[in-house]
Amino acid sequence: MPHRTDIHFPADHPTAAGHFPGNPVIPGAVLLDTALTAIAAVEGLAPGPCRLRAAKFLHPVRPGERMRVEWQAAPTGGIAFTGSVADRPVMTGTLTTGSAAS
Repeated sequence: MPHRTDIHFPADHPTAAGHFPGNPVIPGAVLLDTALTAIAAVEGLAPGPCRLRAAKFLHPVRPGERMRVEWQAAPTGGIAFTGSVADRPVMTGTLTTGSAAS
């Protein structure tokens, strides 16, 4: 069973003004950082190296939206995660943590 958490990106998120003016989206790097930080907090992982094995962005996330992040152990090792907004997938990825990431 996957773990899950919700992340809200406020309408006045600092990246909204510059990415992109008139058509704001939350940058992929911010989506990843926020998701990986949430996963680490729930899993009790110490800050440290991790290797992003794969990431794919499927749809933009806009300021004011809430992204649900779900994750579980990947069959090949590491953690597989997805992000969705209103049940629409917005990103997928796989990461390894700890000594496996070195």
